[in-house]
Amino acid sequence: MSGQEIFVIIIVALLLFGAEKLPDIAKTIGKGMRDFKKATDEIRRELETSTSDFRNDLNDVTSSIKKDVTDYAQKVSSDINDVASSVKKDVDDYAQKVSGDLNNVSSSIKNDINNATSDVRTDMNTVAESVKQDTNEVNQNLQKNVD
Repeated sequence: MSGQEIFVIIIVALLLFGAEKLPDIAKTIGKGMRDFKKATDEIRRELETSTSDFRNDLNDVTSSIKKDVTDYAQKVSSDINDVASSVKKDVDDYAQKVSGDLNNVSSSIKNDINNATSDVRTDMNTVAESVKQDTNEVNQNLQKNVD
């Protein structure tokens, strides 16, 4: 309210009640406002007191849930790490087995190629000797026929 509105209300109150009753009315209004403020403070205190138990219970439940969730998350994380390490170990074991098998197959193929190469060289030498002998025989026969 502005100052002018308050001034108008005071003039109206003076006219209605008179100058003698105005202090009594102000006193009664002041007492009523004080009682109202006291009642409001008391209600506020009562609400805070009654809700403090509820807030404490809510905080306890919240912290309990946080603890349970944290414990569960740690357990899940531990289980995931266990499974991951188990899978990694199995994959590493299988990779080593496959690598060993590949080395064995590779060695076997190299030995087979070396043996085949040796056999082909031996066969080529044998064929070359046979051709050489046949050529010598043909040359000797030609020599005899020419003479």
